[in-house]
Amino acid sequence: MNKDSKRKSLRHSLLWPISNEKWQPISIPLVSILISFFAAALVILFIGKNPLQAYYNLLQGAGIMPKPSYAGYKSMVTDFLSLLNAMTPLVFASLAVAVAFRAGLFNIGVSGQMLTSGFLATIIVGYSGLDAILAKPLVLVIGILAGGMMGGLVGWLKYKFNINEVVSTIMLNYIAQYVISFFIHMYFIDPVSRQSRYIDEAARLTLVNVEIANLKMDIPLGFILAILTAIIIKFVMDKTVVGFEIKAVGSNRNAAKYAGINVGRNTVLAMVMSGGLAGLAGVTYYLGYFSSIQPKVLSSIGFDSIAVSLLGNSHPIGVIFSSFLVSIIDQGSTYMSSQAGIRQEISSVIIGLILLFSACGAYMKHKVSRLKEKEVERKENES
Repeated sequence: MNKDSKRKSLRHSLLWPISNEKWQPISIPLVSILISFFAAALVILFIGKNPLQAYYNLLQGAGIMPKPSYAGYKSMVTDFLSLLNAMTPLVFASLAVAVAFRAGLFNIGVSGQMLTSGFLATIIVGYSGLDAILAKPLVLVIGILAGGMMGGLVGWLKYKFNINEVVSTIMLNYIAQYVISFFIHMYFIDPVSRQSRYIDEAARLTLVNVEIANLKMDIPLGFILAILTAIIIKFVMDKTVVGFEIKAVGSNRNAAKYAGINVGRNTVLAMVMSGGLAGLAGVTYYLGYFSSIQPKVLSSIGFDSIAVSLLGNSHPIGVIFSSFLVSIIDQGSTYMSSQAGIRQEISSVIIGLILLFSACGAYMKHKVSRLKEKEVERKENES
């Protein structure tokens, strides 16, 4: 075998995991993750630390692997439930980004929609004193409505005036951030924490310090809803006329319009759905994972969700797994820092690398397609 043949054989063997088009939605993100962890391992080695030990500590901190010892009322189970609690709003936020992507839209305003929904649910229900049976469902309804209206406004501006959704969502982020900060400082500030006053436990979507088997657990009530929502979104996108029309508009607006699809209606509808999901992310974050709102601060989840959605290939089920991975990295970073002596910012480096290599997915598909075409041409020439 000559050198040229060996080189081609090596190249084909390296690209084999992503060569099957049927499995590319799964194989490309997995390859991206492996490459990003390898690149992060090189960074950890460069600073003189053991990457295997660091990754093991990461899993320990997230409740995936056991720690050598635990504080009172804590165990691996409580750490894992804390992971699910942090993961819940990320799943909703990532689904919001994924739905907008399907319609060819980029909802970068998830953080603002989260904040608006969380604030309205806080002042309407969180301070109302309502019983838990009424308060918790009402929080979810307000989250969906507030986020949906905010997203619908963006979709309407896009359709009616052709205002780019990236510009409008960024501007709405700033508006929500500073207007809500003003109202918190004027009417709802806690003089000690300098955040909004803590909400009633009856309105909170996370059951805090529930004692079971001598353990104090944080139970995220919204987690099961997040999984069910992902399944429903998949069904809507794959099996309904609405889902087909949204994807058609996202693929080619002109062709969709020529086929008789109402582009404006589906643009607004997609952003209403996206905003509603962002609203659920907001209430599970501000009235679940936390119980107050920090003024002038937008949640990073709204921006992390872009990376998570890309990693999950904008697929509802893929979003669940990518949210799980990113949550492990985020939740385990503190313990990794304390045990391995690695700065917590390394976790952000890992997530950034995952996003970088996930964004190369289109290039990977193009490269594989070109290699297949060349292989076909070579065989035709030989015959």
